[in-house]
Amino acid sequence: MTSIDLNADLGEGFGRWRLTDDEGLLSVVTSANVACGFHAGDPATMRRVCELAVARGVTVGAQVSYRDLAGFGRRAMDVPSAELAAEVAYQIGALDVFARAAGTRVAYVKPHGALYNRVVRDEAQAAAVVDGVLLVGGALPVLGLPGSRLLELAGRAGLPVVAEAFADRAYTDEGTLVPRGQDGAVVADPDAVVERSVALAVSGAVVARSGARVEVRARSLCVHGDTPGAVELARRVRRRLEASGVRVGAFA
Repeated sequence: MTSIDLNADLGEGFGRWRLTDDEGLLSVVTSANVACGFHAGDPATMRRVCELAVARGVTVGAQVSYRDLAGFGRRAMDVPSAELAAEVAYQIGALDVFARAAGTRVAYVKPHGALYNRVVRDEAQAAAVVDGVLLVGGALPVLGLPGSRLLELAGRAGLPVVAEAFADRAYTDEGTLVPRGQDGAVVADPDAVVERSVALAVSGAVVARSGARVEVRARSLCVHGDTPGAVELARRVRRRLEASGVRVGAFA
């Protein structure tokens, strides 16, 4: 049976401000990419999301980012490699404190926003992220875009790699994500998102913005938590996947 993980970016708030419906999404997804304080999130939020995830049997992952609260981690930044590696390790370690207190631990790492897109092609920044993961110890799986420099370098370093796909993001013919600043970068039609989810899970392919069929072999599918109606959309995606014979389960 084909199987796929459903992940969502959670804990994306700060203080009294909350962006994601963490409780609602944790009733649907199988993996939680928890913001670690650099693009969003704070200690109380991290603790709360970890506790909710454990209560619902959802795997906890660290979503690491550039230090960019004001820009939600989506602004391009140039961070020296040693500094970036230390900041990645710092974020993982911070979340792991709350994960362990809740009865689990950080099970994987996923970059966020500008860092996610940068490490698709930038070898130096990708290597810094890998160094940060290694600094924490163990062999944490790394979640990222298929064919990215990040997954290539993580694999070389002996870390498990997990390819990820996005049903609500437009793809280029090369299999990369269309930048958010461009028209059509986000797929807004819920029916289209559901259909693309099934196609990615079952056939390992998606229709690019140009209309070309692009192969995207992924073990995890991201449903964005900051999309309007995200919880109901995630429920629709999961129901349709399971109705299509796809087993939905965490990879870690």
